Amino acid sequence: MLKLKRVGIDTYGANVAFLARTCELYRPEEFQAFKTINVLDEGHSLLASLMIVDDPAIVAPDELGLSEQAFARLGLEAEHPVRIAPAQPPHSLEYLRKKILGHTLEAPQIAAIIADIASHRYAEMEIAAFLVSCAGFLTTAEMLALTRAMADAGNRLSWRAPIVVDKHCIGGIPGNRTSMLVVPIVAAHGLPIPKSSSRAITSPAGTADTMEVLARVDLSSHEMQKVVDQCGGCLVWGGHVNLSPADDVLISVERPLGIDTREQMVASIMSKKISAGSTHLLIDIPIGPSAKVRSHGDAMRLRKLFEYVGREVGLHVDVITTDGSQPIGRGIGPALEARDVMNVLACAPEAPADLREKSLQLAGALLENDPALQGGSGYARAKQLLESGAALATMNRIIDAQGRQTAAICPGNLTHEITAPRSGRVEAIDCYRINRLARLAGAPMDKGAGVDLLCKVGDPVEAGAPLYRIHACFDSDFGFARAFAQEDSGYRIGGTA
Repeated sequence: MLKLKRVGIDTYGANVAFLARTCELYRPEEFQAFKTINVLDEGHSLLASLMIVDDPAIVAPDELGLSEQAFARLGLEAEHPVRIAPAQPPHSLEYLRKKILGHTLEAPQIAAIIADIASHRYAEMEIAAFLVSCAGFLTTAEMLALTRAMADAGNRLSWRAPIVVDKHCIGGIPGNRTSMLVVPIVAAHGLPIPKSSSRAITSPAGTADTMEVLARVDLSSHEMQKVVDQCGGCLVWGGHVNLSPADDVLISVERPLGIDTREQMVASIMSKKISAGSTHLLIDIPIGPSAKVRSHGDAMRLRKLFEYVGREVGLHVDVITTDGSQPIGRGIGPALEARDVMNVLACAPEAPADLREKSLQLAGALLENDPALQGGSGYARAKQLLESGAALATMNRIIDAQGRQTAAICPGNLTHEITAPRSGRVEAIDCYRINRLARLAGAPMDKGAGVDLLCKVGDPVEAGAPLYRIHACFDSDFGFARAFAQEDSGYRIGGTA
């Protein structure tokens, strides 16, 4: 038996084991040929990629090291005795090979693949093969099976209320932090809205990243239910409550490959909503030249897929299309977006009008699910709850219940303004480029980093007037962001002021 050691290396979600080349209990070279090993103890097992180590400071000859993620997943204490064995390939790899060859899979076969992925039995290469084969061809029946399998692989929440609402935006638009406004408005009315959100993967901020500026988001499922019981809603990180964990694994491989098909998007979103116990779901599809969805035709096809899955799983789905031609709000990045949200809730004069209006439209649409409201009165009720201060009071209750952040997080103090090259009007803003610029500035890892927009589409500008301000926390990020913005600001100026 080897003594278990926690090795302080972040392997980005992958399970990695470290074995000394001088180990006398096992022949490292023989195990290295298997590449994947099984770490075993009575009642515990873990599949991990094996690395052979020559530095005794990392692992001693009688130790087995595990990376941070692997150590946490195995669930044993340091120095606990473990043994290793060559890993047996998952049986579901047979089904993966069938999919690679172009065959249609049955629901139990897809469920077996997803269960193994959720249990971290697949290498990244095998996950990539599954994603690519599905991107090439996936029937609607396979999409439905994929959705159900991902929902079944993790926790499922249940609520006592007959109507539990939720909303989701398919993303791609900078800012657009509507969930943090919709949740307190809807909760203030009395409809339960347990909102679990993701952290950013390729954007400058996810809802969870922005909410973390104000409150704790890594709640357990029990804590999440307690907050919803007290406040009517919550804004938590879905990764910590283990909702559709296979989806998180798939996304980690999907994003670097640039795979984002309609079917996989629908399965990803709907599996999370099924797991969250929602009964009524509102899907927001922004349409714009640099958004994820570029045309109304594409939006209609996506809408039909959402509605199909909703009918099959018993989830009421409403889909709306919105303007995705430019960023929503002013701030791009966690601290800047949190500032915008709180300004809207406080009805402050500097609150972004577009973020306020879109949030009222979405909240109003969700409130229409309340039988007590007369048809068409959802928007008016949402506006009343915002302007009366009820939504702000509910948001503060949610923040306190989740755990208010005691240290203020401010925008980064390294700033640089990008100015208009000529006089005229702002004709277009490249959402993709602004997102990338904010990430180069350090968002979302640095909560204060990002971009503060000073002009929007249609605004007149004079030559030399500031278009937006870059915020960064570190010199290196500041330099990367400035250089990127100077290549192309992402703004198109035309006409006359």
